[in-house]
Amino acid sequence: MRDQSSPSRPSRRGVLFGGAVVAAGGFAAACTSNAEPSDGGTAAQGGTLQGDNDKPGKKVTIGFSAPAADHGWMAAIAKDAEAQAKKYTDVDWKPVEPTNDINQQISAVESLIQAKVNALVILPNDGEQLNQVARKAMDAGIPVINLDRVFPDKLSYRTWLGGDNYGMGVSAGHYIGKKLKDAGTSNPVIVEVQGIATLPLTQDRSKGFADTLKTYGFEVTDQQAAEFTVESGNQVTTNLLSAHKKIDALWNHDDDQGVGVLAAITQSGRDDFFMVGGAGSANAMREIKKGGVLEATVTYPPTMAGSAVKLARLIAQGKGMADLVELQVPQSITLSSETITKANVDTYMPLGFES
Repeated sequence: MRDQSSPSRPSRRGVLFGGAVVAAGGFAAACTSNAEPSDGGTAAQGGTLQGDNDKPGKKVTIGFSAPAADHGWMAAIAKDAEAQAKKYTDVDWKPVEPTNDINQQISAVESLIQAKVNALVILPNDGEQLNQVARKAMDAGIPVINLDRVFPDKLSYRTWLGGDNYGMGVSAGHYIGKKLKDAGTSNPVIVEVQGIATLPLTQDRSKGFADTLKTYGFEVTDQQAAEFTVESGNQVTTNLLSAHKKIDALWNHDDDQGVGVLAAITQSGRDDFFMVGGAGSANAMREIKKGGVLEATVTYPPTMAGSAVKLARLIAQGKGMADLVELQVPQSITLSSETITKANVDTYMPLGFES
């Protein structure tokens, strides 16, 4: 994985997993049997030669289901998805009520299957528990764009699109490791505020962080789990500050809970260390721009929801991605985790979400 510690501009195109395009080819044709050539295009392998993909095409209905917007990142998911859908005159947008109840989300997705939408964008509360209903949609000929939390069965989705949790740790590790190394710091005290420790995404973030710090000869001194809430972020950080009279760097996994993390730091009066955040919220960017303990944040962009809608439209219309040679939308797309600092914060500010 490349060093992402100092990107010059935001990268909104994902990295294709090995073999993904080949695997997607034949499968897409089965899921998009209603595919038609775009104006002036020539159909091949169930797809079309790519032209101007944003030109109005065949009218399609896209269903959307996601958890309730109980924090800033999730609220931005719903907002970005709807905003993208409304840009297209050929898209009939059909969202269902957001919910954190597994059974209610399953029922909502089943209602979209019964409505015979042309494509489904689903961010599941739990990929394992919604796997069966997603497979039901695919078996009914409705391509599923699986957003972020992955379904374990690859037959349950046409395309997966999400952020790079391991890459977040890598980006944070490079920023902290390089800065401490350049300063000649030996045996630094590095603390980590996780989200929910039992989640695979949290474990991936921590592994990426630990693996990268190791390349600089460093390791995490203390690691405590919060719950992705302001209150938990505040409490965990208060505990860490009490436990360590000397800290060199702090990585917080989530900018939403980071509001509480920063409040605890402000209340303590400590300024003997620097901090890196996670996800890329607008309020974190404002703090970075202002200057202070928060020097950087690494992205996990909710704009992925808008990208998922664009992919759903292309698949439902039988189109591919204009910048790729292949005729089908890939089966997997991972967005890169970029590092936002005071030097590039103005570039990223339009992509920030409010915590």
